[in-house]
Amino acid sequence: MKRVFAERLKELRIEQGLSMKKLSKEVGLSTTAICQWEHATTDISSVNLIILAKYFKVSTDYLLGLED
Repeated sequence: MKRVFAERLKELRIEQGLSMKKLSKEVGLSTTAICQWEHATTDISSVNLIILAKYFKVSTDYLLGLED
């Protein structure tokens, strides 16, 4: 599941034309955290998952790979 989340986060970020730094500023999260999530080296908290889902206008289930 961590790998699917990493891939979907990166895909959404690139589709929006955002760098990791720009996304981090937009959502108020650290660039380091976004990098770690995209490389699947750390887990995301539920609070941050919701922040990203709202920002990209997708469900948390989509981000986690539980739905297409």
